[in-house]
Formats: sequence, structure tokens, C-alpha cells
Amino acid sequence: MTNRLRYLTLLLLTGLFMTGCFRNGANTEGLPVGKRIQLSTVEELYQFLTYDDNRYPLVSLHRGGPATGYPENAVETFAYNASLQPVIVECDVRLSKDSALVLMHDNTLNRTTTGKGPIKAKTLAELKKLRLVDNNKKLTPYKIPTLEEALAWGKGKVIFTLDIKNDVPYEAVINAIRKQRAEASVVVITYSANQAAKIHSLAGDLMISASIRTVDDLSRLNEKDIPDNRLLAFIGTREADTQLTKILHDHGIMCILGTLGNLDKQASKRGFQLYAGFIDRGADILSTDRPTEAGRALNFYIKKRGISSRFVQ
Repeated sequence: MTNRLRYLTLLLLTGLFMTGCFRNGANTEGLPVGKRIQLSTVEELYQFLTYDDNRYPLVSLHRGGPATGYPENAVETFAYNASLQPVIVECDVRLSKDSALVLMHDNTLNRTTTGKGPIKAKTLAELKKLRLVDNNKKLTPYKIPTLEEALAWGKGKVIFTLDIKNDVPYEAVINAIRKQRAEASVVVITYSANQAAKIHSLAGDLMISASIRTVDDLSRLNEKDIPDNRLLAFIGTREADTQLTKILHDHGIMCILGTLGNLDKQASKRGFQLYAGFIDRGADILSTDRPTEAGRALNFYIKKRGISSRFVQ
């Protein structure tokens, strides 16, 4: 192959990559395009997600970060967002008729796919015949992924926070994680101390996102003998009291603030730098429906303070 032909081939491949990644014409200005979270072991996951004064603030993609042309809970959507900045991917796990674990927020297919009816009424083969639609009801070429497909793609690229729906056995999710050897890429979301204790008893090495709105919530988790370095704290959808975030940080526990909803709306009106203020006042991870705007603010914050991590390259 001549040098000219190699050059033209490289240009073509680059063009195809950029077309695929930026299908919706996103403005990438101010984003750390190309950087990603790179973790190889579960010990590295503990280290990366343990609070210290140089902690690396992160964006968490609510339902995977849907955008124009990119539906929620789709691997292609995860990949698009991960091409723009380092991300945590929040996604939802449900069960098919034949007990396959698939990614879907709703319990029916109506809103986000070309199908209708309950997910539990369809086999995996039937679900795979459907196509996903984006939040504007635009048809996409993408299909419902299985949990294992997502985990296989995400290793060494992102961290997943898995929202396991009520009828899904924890044991099945843990088996999928083990099968894909994805322990270094996963945090399991729980909503009570009892749920957190159940996950910890089944898989003591997995990290857990626990709802912690008060010091008593933290005490209940401590009473269940869950180590601090296995915990992330979801502190709610409004800013927490600074005393609570200080106590959590003293325990080495990083705080997830849900900006989705009212706080995202505030940032839309007042400017994206509002997201940096949330980090200044105690949040460490922002779970948002506006990941590019939040990402710009966090990238500015990181550069201004000279923050770095060997796990983000």
C-alpha cells in the first residue's frame, strides 16, 4: 500500500468514526474528548471511587445519556457519550420472558421501542427484533442490549451503575457480572440498607450505590458491616447539608448528586458553571440529563484546579 493510499484510508476511517460518534452534531467545545476511565481491577475501582482532596469529579449519564439520534439504555448511546468525556453510565436492568437480562427503564416497550406491551411477555429473540426510538420518537437502527453485551463493551471504558428493577433477582445480575469479569466496571444501585446488605452478602467485592440522605442512613449501613470503600452515597436530587457531605467524605465515601430535574433546569437557565458550584459544595458525581453541559463545567473545574487521575487517560 502506498503512503498516499494509507493516508486516504486513514482519512476515510477517521471520517466514519467522527460521523458515528457525533451523529447529532454535538458541540464538543470544552469537553475532554477522548479521555476515558481505565480500570483493570476491582481494587483500582475502590481506589478511584474513594474520596480524597484530589478526587476526580465525574458525570453520570441518567438512563445512559440519551440525545438526538441516541436512545436511552443503548450501548451506542453509551459509546457516543464516552467518546466525549469520562463517564459513569447509569442504566436499568429488566427481565425478559425467558429470563434474559436486558437494559430498559420502563416495564413496557411502548415508549422507547417499536414494540408494545410488557417486556416480561417477550422472549429475548422477540425483543431483539425491535428497534429503539430516541426521546423525540425518532426511529434509530439500535436494538435492545442485554446486560452482558453492555458489560462486555464497557470494560476498561466506563463505570456502570446498575439500577436493578424489582422483579430481577440480584443473583442473576451478579452471575452476569462474574461471567463478563466486569467487577471493576460495576456499581450496584440500592435503595435501602437491607438491599445494600443483601448485595454485600451475595458479592462482598462489588461496590454499592446507597441512598444516604442523613447520618442515620450511614449508621444503618455501618451496622450492616458494609465497608466504607464499597460505598457511593446517593444524596438525593437537591443539594445535601454540608455537614452530611463532610461526614461522608471523612469516611472516604464519594457523593452522587442527582441534578436531573430541578437542578438541571436551574443550570439551563443560569449557566453551565452552576454544575461546578455543586462540586464545590460537596458533590463528587453529577447524575444528569444534560451530560455535555455538566461535562464542560467539570472539565473547566478539573483544569482550573489541576486535578488528575492515573485512571483517567
